[in-house]
Amino acid sequence: MRTRKKQTDSAYARAGVNIDEMMHGLAAVKRMVNNTATKGVLSDIGMFGGLFEAPARGNVLVASTDGVGTKLKVAVMAGRHDTVGRDLVNHCVNDILVQGAEPLFFLDYLGTARLSARVFRDVIKGLCRGCRENGCALLGGETAEMPGLYPAGEYDLVGTIVGVVAKKNLVTGASIREGDILIGLPSNGLHTNGYSLARKVLFKQARLKVDDSFPGMRKSVAEVLLAPHRSYLKPVKLLRDRVRVLGMAHITGGGLTDNIPRILPDGKAALIDRKTWRVPPVFRFIRDRGKVGTDEMFRVFNMGIGYVLAVRNSDAAAAMRLLRRAREKPVVVGRIIAGRKRVVFEH
Repeated sequence: MRTRKKQTDSAYARAGVNIDEMMHGLAAVKRMVNNTATKGVLSDIGMFGGLFEAPARGNVLVASTDGVGTKLKVAVMAGRHDTVGRDLVNHCVNDILVQGAEPLFFLDYLGTARLSARVFRDVIKGLCRGCRENGCALLGGETAEMPGLYPAGEYDLVGTIVGVVAKKNLVTGASIREGDILIGLPSNGLHTNGYSLARKVLFKQARLKVDDSFPGMRKSVAEVLLAPHRSYLKPVKLLRDRVRVLGMAHITGGGLTDNIPRILPDGKAALIDRKTWRVPPVFRFIRDRGKVGTDEMFRVFNMGIGYVLAVRNSDAAAAMRLLRRAREKPVVVGRIIAGRKRVVFEH
């Protein structure tokens, strides 16, 4: 957990670590963090360990750790840091959601060469918003100032989430069978994957700047690239109350190609029809300007589909209606066929 100490030796500040700045930043965000507290929270920030009341017996804890990646470089270029916290929380929420878990609490790690109180405040502001929107508590975290380890002005952001699901309600994909339908939910953009390639194409090959208008879109490059990774918690919860969901895949690194097979039983493959949805302009631009093959694009990026659910064929129509009522734009992207565990794209 973040600790409170008073800087007494200015030699440490001259070496690049300003504890007073860190403590000032912590004090500034304490109220925001406390506003994310849920009924299970038993501690305050500043303690060595966060306390959360254990769920009742018969429940399973589900945990995941992830980071924002090189999307942070775009945030630094644009001087905008209030969205990357939401990226991180939502990404982690989706990761445990695929197994049916709802979030309990979240922990973050922010590492930097030299702490900026403004950047720190904006990052935590985004984390708090993401936690509130997903009904989980920001239980604590760690802020590390390490001169020489990170480039000047840059930072890393990582988080760990813990959620809970009743053991009887775990979603594993084990019951997926031939003929089941795969429904895709749209992404908000790149989410938090593929930014190393995207930055190379946009900033080096196309020579765009973050303030430039994105070609073919009424948004700046920064607005397009910093669009927050969306959470699928609310529509999935709504759907699971009415329809049996057999398996779910969060489309992150590896795209549809590598993420859907993670939920398939042996002897089952996913047949995906790429013509059933329109790939958003940002991906088309990266593909065309970067001369990236279609198969590679679908393995690096989400290509407009951020989450996939498997349901019985007999439940597909009801699932689509429920999702549309929730103001989603679901797409039937494919179906389950017999075969080696993999994704097969229709041509």
